[in-house]
Amino acid sequence: MNYFDETIASVHQKLANRQLSVAELNQATIQRIQQLNPTLNSFLAVNDQPVPETSVDSEQLLAGIPLAIKDNILTKQLKTTAASKILSNFQSVYESTVTTKLLAAGMHNIGKTNMDEFAMGSSSENSAFGPVKNPWNLQKVPGGSSGGSAAAVAAGEVLAALGTDTGGSVRQPASFNGVFGIKPTYGRVSRWGVIAFCSSMDQVGVLSRHVADSALILQTMAGYDPHDNTSSSQPVPNFSAINADVRGLKIAVPDEFMGEGVAPGVRQQVQHALDLLAAQGAQIDTVQLPHAQYAVQVYYIIASSEASSNLQRYDGIRYGYRSTDVQDLEDVYVHSRSEGFGDEVKRRIMLGTFALSAGYYDAYFNKAAQVRTLINQDFEKVFQNYDLIVGPTAPTTAFDLGSRIDDPVVMYMNDILTIPANLAGLPAASVPVGLADGMPVGVQLIAPAFGEQTIFNTAQVLENETNFLAQRPQIGGQN
Repeated sequence: MNYFDETIASVHQKLANRQLSVAELNQATIQRIQQLNPTLNSFLAVNDQPVPETSVDSEQLLAGIPLAIKDNILTKQLKTTAASKILSNFQSVYESTVTTKLLAAGMHNIGKTNMDEFAMGSSSENSAFGPVKNPWNLQKVPGGSSGGSAAAVAAGEVLAALGTDTGGSVRQPASFNGVFGIKPTYGRVSRWGVIAFCSSMDQVGVLSRHVADSALILQTMAGYDPHDNTSSSQPVPNFSAINADVRGLKIAVPDEFMGEGVAPGVRQQVQHALDLLAAQGAQIDTVQLPHAQYAVQVYYIIASSEASSNLQRYDGIRYGYRSTDVQDLEDVYVHSRSEGFGDEVKRRIMLGTFALSAGYYDAYFNKAAQVRTLINQDFEKVFQNYDLIVGPTAPTTAFDLGSRIDDPVVMYMNDILTIPANLAGLPAASVPVGLADGMPVGVQLIAPAFGEQTIFNTAQVLENETNFLAQRPQIGGQN
C-alpha cells in the first residue's frame, strides 16, 4: 500500500466501492511496516492478527483504516510498554478512552509505536528498545517523544498515528519528519488510559500527512469522559468542515519565537509561510510574550515534579519488572526501579523529588507555578487582539543521532518553542512548509483554548499553498 498517494477519504472510497477489502488493506499495511521497520524501528509491536472481512458503507469514514498508536496509550490487543524495561511485558486489562472511540468508529489497531521512555525526551533515543530513525535521513533523530508515530506516518507505513504531547512531543517530531501534528486544548481529549507523565500537561494528539485526516480522527476521539475529571464538556465541533480561507485572520508572530536561536534556514521557511498567509489575506503583526523565555525552566520543574509522583506506582510489587537480585523488601523497590528505569527517567524523578522536597518546594515548584501563570496571562493578552500565534515549531531541523543525548540541558532547550502552549493548555499544531538543508521545517500554529478549527483552517491553506506533500523522504518515499 503506497499511502503517499492516499488520504483517509480516498482509501475509504476504495473500501466502500469494493475496490479494496479491509483484509487486503490490513495485510498491505502490515507488509509495508515489516519492510521498513528493521530500518526505522518505528514500531515496537505489530498487530498481525487477521481482521474479519466486513463491508464498509459510505457513512463509515474510518471503518477499516489502520491506526498506529503510541506505546504509552493502553490497548487490550497489544502490550503497552511506554518503551521502558519496567513495563516490557505489561498487558493492559482495559482500553483507553481514545482507542475505544476510534475502534468503535471502525479503525484497526495496526501496532504500537516506539517512543522516548515514558514520553521523556525530544529525540526518541531514550527507548529501552533502541532509537527510532528519521526516514528523511537515517543519521538524524525523528524528534520525540512521539518519534515512532511521526516516522511511521512520514515513511508511509500508516495514514495516521496517535501521539501524546506534554511539552511538544507531537509537534516537534511532526516538524522533524515533515508531517502534520496537532495537540488539542488540554481537556479536549480524555487522558483515561494514557500512562501519566505530567498530568497537568499531557494530551493525546494526532499525526498525519494530510490536515483533513487529523481533523477527522480528533473529532472522533474528542469529548467529555466521566473517567477523566480533567476532560472538558465543551461541545466538539465538526472539525472536518475545514474552511481553507484566512482572509481577515489576525496573526501574531512573537519576537521571542524568531530570535537568534532559530536557525537561518528555519527562519527563512517560516517567513515564507507567513508571506503565503499574508498573500491569502491574513493580517500579520509582531507581538511579545515576555515570560516565554522562562518556559523551559518552568516546564522541567513542574513536569519532573509530577513525574516523580506519577512514577511512584512502578515499584516491582504490583505489576511490571521485578528484580531477582533481592534480599529484602527494600531491595525489591531499589533494584527493580534502578534496573527498570532508563537514565533520563531517573534524572527527572530525582529532579522532581528534589523540587518537591521540604525546604525547596517554595523556591522551585511553587515559583515555577507562579511563572506558569504569567505565561498564561501573556497568551491571554495576545489573544484579546489576535486569532492565531505563528512561529517555528523547533529552532532547528532534526539533529544527528547521538549528538545531544549526553547533554540533557541542550536537549531540553530543543522544546523551547513548543513548551509554552502546554503550560497554557492551548491547542497547537505543526504544519510542514519546506526544507532546510534537506530536512523538513514545521510552522507552529497556536490558537486560543478550544480554537482547533482555526488551526485546521489555516493549516489547510498552508498545505495547499506550499505543496510540501509532493516531497518524499529518503526511506519509504521512493518505493
